[in-house]
Formats: sequence, C-alpha cells, structure tokens
Amino acid sequence: MQPHLPLAGLNIFVVDDDDDSRFYITTVLEADGATVVAVTSAAEAWETLPKLQPDVFICDIAMPGEDGYTLIRKVRSLQNDKLRQVPAIALTAYGDSEDRIRALEAGFNTHVAKPVDPGELVVIIANVVASCRT
Repeated sequence: MQPHLPLAGLNIFVVDDDDDSRFYITTVLEADGATVVAVTSAAEAWETLPKLQPDVFICDIAMPGEDGYTLIRKVRSLQNDKLRQVPAIALTAYGDSEDRIRALEAGFNTHVAKPVDPGELVVIIANVVASCRT
C-alpha cells in the first residue's frame, strides 16, 4: 500500500530565479505527490501561467527584472477567475514582519521565509490549498 502523499494530485507552479532553490522545492514537492512546473523569472511565469491553470503558485520575491510582488499583483488582476484566485505563497529570503505584510498586501495568501523545512513546506501548501477551497 502506498503511503499517503499530502500533495497528491496538485499541480504546483514555482517561480524562482535560483537554480538550487528551484531544484530543492521541486524535489520536495514531487516527493510528496505534486506535479511541479518551475520557471526562472516573472516574464517566463507570465508566459507559462495561463497554459497551466495550477492549483498553487509559489513565488520568490527578489528576482531580476520583475519581482514577485509585481507578478502577484498582475495575477490578481487577471480576468480568468481560476488564475486570479489561485492560492499563492511567497517563498523568500526576505523574512521579517515588514516583508510578510508587504507580501500579503501584494496578494499572496501566505509568506514563508527561506530556508524552510521540507515537511513544513508541504504542510503549509496543504493548509493554504485547504483554506482556499472552503
């Protein structure tokens, strides 16, 4: 019998310019049953997002060019209801309370500071998805 995978069936979209972070996040989430698509920039995200219709959006804040705050504002202004309302997590090295407030005000559902424990990340994602479905 297969163990319960908390993220089974979820399509997760990850935006992070750091190769190691993208690899880590993807590995952790796929090990817990998620299907993950990861891109390196806000521009690439903007191009890819409409094709995916993800269940969860995880985004770094500090990226060259357009940052995660700008990207989530654009997502929240979309006409497509499913994309506009996708649960979004800011996963960032900016971890103080001001950064958390700024992320929430920009449109993220929650803010998680890097580095994050793999088990904690899985629980956070599962909780965000569950709270947005109710």
